[in-house]
Amino acid sequence: MIIKTLQFFHKIRKADIVKVFSFTAISTLVRMITGFITVKVVAVTIGPTGIALLGQLNNFSNITMTVASGGINNGITKYVAEYKDSPSKIRLFLSTALQITLILSIICSFALIFLSGFLSKLILLDIKYKYVFVLFGISLILYSLNLYLMSILNGLKEFKKYVKINIISSIIGLIFTLGLVWLMGLEGALISAVTSQSIIFFLTLIMLIKSPWFILKNFQIRISIPILKKYLHFSLMTLVTAATVPVSQLMVRSYVISNLTINEAGWWEAMNRISNMYLMIITSSFSVYYLPRLAELKDNSEIRKEIYTSYKIILPVLILGFIGIYLFRDFIIHLLFSSEFFPMRDLFLWQLIGDLFKISSWLLAFLMIAKSMTGLFIITEILSSVLFVGFSIFLINIHGLIGITQAYTLNYFIYLLIMLIVFRKMLFSKKTILSKKINNPAIVN
Repeated sequence: MIIKTLQFFHKIRKADIVKVFSFTAISTLVRMITGFITVKVVAVTIGPTGIALLGQLNNFSNITMTVASGGINNGITKYVAEYKDSPSKIRLFLSTALQITLILSIICSFALIFLSGFLSKLILLDIKYKYVFVLFGISLILYSLNLYLMSILNGLKEFKKYVKINIISSIIGLIFTLGLVWLMGLEGALISAVTSQSIIFFLTLIMLIKSPWFILKNFQIRISIPILKKYLHFSLMTLVTAATVPVSQLMVRSYVISNLTINEAGWWEAMNRISNMYLMIITSSFSVYYLPRLAELKDNSEIRKEIYTSYKIILPVLILGFIGIYLFRDFIIHLLFSSEFFPMRDLFLWQLIGDLFKISSWLLAFLMIAKSMTGLFIITEILSSVLFVGFSIFLINIHGLIGITQAYTLNYFIYLLIMLIVFRKMLFSKKTILSKKINNPAIVN
């Protein structure tokens, strides 16, 4: 038994995903620490009401930034990873992606500035925050370009530069946010939410300007219509996610504000922030390793092996981590927030169970992105968001605020079941029927 256990851990240690996970551990740790500090200072400074408004703005900015970047960044990572040994094809993908990004960013920037007053009243409930959306419009193009460059870096698997940029970005973002919050309070937090990511572009540019692929001829070819159509699959998938997940959260938060209290909306937003911080450890490895790896694999048996290995490594770590988080939830609330947030302790159990189902389902859902399974992805995303809103309203009326986290758990349990049904042949059959299907997007769309 001991020998088998040692052999198991030896295999895990040698797995590629563990190597990448270890490599990104420092970056993730820095992001978590800076995130902890930011959340603590912001929570103490602006309280639950401010956290609720900041949550509304973050949901809106996530939607806008996704639209401005064209929703093609997963596509850039996939195709760069797939064709990195073919310079002529890489030029087509990079040039087309850059022009898509620039055109959409400029359109979104003008829209934000023109509609700033309307958006201020709609999202932040007061026209006095109009200038926040004007600043957002001015800085948006820099955010989109930074995301574009980071997606290329990820596809090329230049992990050292990727991690280094993320570490420095986290530190700069912390200083920028704390400075604005200290000087301006809630308004500083709102400004930081829509501008902090944009200033990182200059850092990324400096870090990449001497890279061998960072040459003018890789970015100056006209838009390729066939390549544009390929990116369209990823645009549809990403934009659907951007239009469903944040919108569903906006709707649920608005329902809580209207039917419970804005403080309770702030407690739920605080729970989401904690969730996002610990899930960062997993999702960072997903974006850096898992998506490019799935995009590379062609054989069904290899894909199945990769997914099984990921489950064996990630799920035990998640379960142990979640048990620890639940046991120390009071300490975590005290460390990150203030006594005003203590009632949120009741949200932890269902949130943690929901997060376990969420990551378990994502290990399969990423396959839909990697293999351009556009139609299936869109259907499942819309269904998941509709179920979340419906379950939340139903359970809030029965159990109060805790009903949201119960709805979250139920929703991702159903989503996981759907993923298991969709990929059952690949996961549990020795035949390679699905391998043909997942490598031909036209079949599934």
